[in-house]
Amino acid sequence: MTTALLVSPNNVTANCMARAVDLIRPRIQATRPEHVIFNVGTQINGTPHLGTSLVQTAAFLLAQAVRRAFGIDATVRFGALDNAPYEIRLDPETHHAYQTTYFHALGADGVADMIGKYYHAFFDSLADATGIDYEVHTYTDQQADPAYRLGFLATLERLEQIRWALAPSHGIVHVRLPCPTCGWAEKRAERTRLEIHGSGGAEFSAVCTDHGRYTVLVTPDRPDPYIDLATLYRNLVKERLPSPPRILNVMVKGGDWAYGCQLVDEAFAALPGPPAPPRIFTPMVLTDTGAKLSKSLIREGTVPPPPGARPWMLDATAWDGSIDDYVDAMVWLVGDVMLADPKHFYRSYTTQEIDRLMTRHTAAPAQPRARHMNLYRRYFDLVASGRKKIEVRVQYANLRNLTAGQHIKFACGKDECLVRVTRVARYSSFEEMLDTEGPENVNPDSPREQQLTNIRRIYGPEKEALGVLAIEIERVTS
Repeated sequence: MTTALLVSPNNVTANCMARAVDLIRPRIQATRPEHVIFNVGTQINGTPHLGTSLVQTAAFLLAQAVRRAFGIDATVRFGALDNAPYEIRLDPETHHAYQTTYFHALGADGVADMIGKYYHAFFDSLADATGIDYEVHTYTDQQADPAYRLGFLATLERLEQIRWALAPSHGIVHVRLPCPTCGWAEKRAERTRLEIHGSGGAEFSAVCTDHGRYTVLVTPDRPDPYIDLATLYRNLVKERLPSPPRILNVMVKGGDWAYGCQLVDEAFAALPGPPAPPRIFTPMVLTDTGAKLSKSLIREGTVPPPPGARPWMLDATAWDGSIDDYVDAMVWLVGDVMLADPKHFYRSYTTQEIDRLMTRHTAAPAQPRARHMNLYRRYFDLVASGRKKIEVRVQYANLRNLTAGQHIKFACGKDECLVRVTRVARYSSFEEMLDTEGPENVNPDSPREQQLTNIRRIYGPEKEALGVLAIEIERVTS
């Protein structure tokens, strides 16, 4: 289907692989992880646009591809960058720029409201569509973590070696340490000084436009002061964080990050420790001039909307349909089109081309939406044969609205099986569920006690406490 729909030229990256996800195969072969986490970060500064949705959708679909291609469990970690500037103002006397972050302006509850408003429903729908779980972390929580603060302090030992990579024009790294009194910080940190650095921490001095010069002490074991690092520096510290054993972290970034990561890698090379994590750069969305699509420039009136730029491309909430409709369209665009061939993924798209593709998609006959769930082979074969009548799950947040009449697409490797939900029953324990539903309907080849052992091997006590779902299913045959 995509061959007729889209033609992409060959390129160096696509020429050496059969699938886009093969880009991380060398690291998988070298480290043999048991779990892969796809990390994607987004500034929490308003409604998401097409570029944001594309990167986030790609993270879920790449995690799904890893699970299918390598048989490794994979999840998505969403980094909500609540250190994005909420307001910027100039000191009327010195003309130094000062900024306050979304976290300092709105507080933790306000940031949580923004994440809930713009992202949770989108991620829940993506989790349903791909069968990939996700978690959300704010930058505020990350910078307060002892591991992050320890990593930041470690970079100060070689600040002279890394500062030109992180700030190649002037060598002044932007370490913003907000004023303890008002929460504002000098945007470019021109007058921030590292005064003392030792094994116990680092003392900085900075200047507040309202409260004058102040000093703060950064230590690994205290969450204050707030460490607001410029983009390259923040990514250096984040990517150097140690991973737990047998876990591989993969960074998913927009294509424009490919240039900036050259500088991050220069800083990596100057520091001891492991190499940079694998990164996957997603397609960029371009205007007709070849420039990256910029919502802010269009909103300011600096440039006009490019040809093919629909309202939903600049504001995802303007999509004409439900969240599920939008997610299904994005999954089709990124999964069925872009990820169908490395040549389609490792390239860029104009708004006009995306409009053409999406018009083809919306004109196609609607298919029933199916939640995506993964199954071990022995259970998948029972479903595919029609012998398994009841699927057992725990009541994760994204399954609370599961009802009769919905569809589920079970997957095991490359094999898939579509079923219709005929009934959903909720229980407080696995014992209650088996006694009520009958173990022969859950697994006709296994006795009750063995089933109970197997289920609890998959779901620990903390998961069972969420509540147990018995999902009655029937095969859907075309």
